Amino acid sequence: MKVQEVEKITKKRKPAVERRKEPEHPLEPWLRMERFPHIWCSTCGIGIAVTCFIEAVKKLDIPREDICVVSGIGCSGRIAGYIRVDSFHTTHGRAVPFAVGLKLGNPRLKVVVFSGDGDIVAIGGNHFIHAARRNIDLTVLYINNFIYAMTGGQLAPTTPLTAVATTSPYGNYEHPFNLPLLAASCGAVYVARWTALHVRRLTNSIAEALQKKGFSFVEIISPCSTLYARKNKLGTGLDLMKFYHEHSVIAHGADPKEVDIQYQSEIKVGKFVDIEKPSYLENYNNYLKEKLGDQFKPYGEFHEEEH
Repeated sequence: MKVQEVEKITKKRKPAVERRKEPEHPLEPWLRMERFPHIWCSTCGIGIAVTCFIEAVKKLDIPREDICVVSGIGCSGRIAGYIRVDSFHTTHGRAVPFAVGLKLGNPRLKVVVFSGDGDIVAIGGNHFIHAARRNIDLTVLYINNFIYAMTGGQLAPTTPLTAVATTSPYGNYEHPFNLPLLAASCGAVYVARWTALHVRRLTNSIAEALQKKGFSFVEIISPCSTLYARKNKLGTGLDLMKFYHEHSVIAHGADPKEVDIQYQSEIKVGKFVDIEKPSYLENYNNYLKEKLGDQFKPYGEFHEEEH
């Protein structure tokens, strides 16, 4: 090859430093790559859930500055630290109240809680039920892997009856939560459940939840091969995904009372609740407007020139 030809090709190529700055993956602009590699085990479903969330946000074309993610402690609690949006890694059980504070402090934000068992229905359970009761405009994405994974495999509020955990070596005898029923009975306006296998359906469901005015809840059944599968001799993460494929039944509109999960049995997935009712701030503004009249200035209604 002639020297002139080599020079032409060299000029067309970008310097190595510039090439390294170019995104190597479509999701890279949405991830804090400087914090990778992540802490999640191989075949964990949390990464799939994060991918579905990012794809839903991209699908809706939500500006990065208009959305924030709140997580707490645990495997799924690390999500907030990996997503390149305004995010908060809060204390154990306080993800929901922190998110409520964000929403009330800046009602224009789309606030998402992305966490798991302990944060949302164990130590954080009281905050969860009252946020749903008040119909706070939040989206809660709940990773359910049936066990406390990061802290050693203890029994969780969602561990199925008879399933083995570190603190239930002979099998669980405590009734677990039926999460869709819990969310719906407390007042959630959108309730759905999918597994990490249902990538497209989960992405669409998260997109629906993000657009819903009021308290929306999506349960994401996620494989934990390191602790849940190992302790219960269920095989690998791939084996758990095969189980989801063979035992998941799509039941849109099912009564949440009928969708509880038994150990290694049928998993009903789908959209169970999708209703309309005033959110917390709408109720607040409407009620005080009626009581105080024109002297009341509705909270959360801003003029563009003020910002």
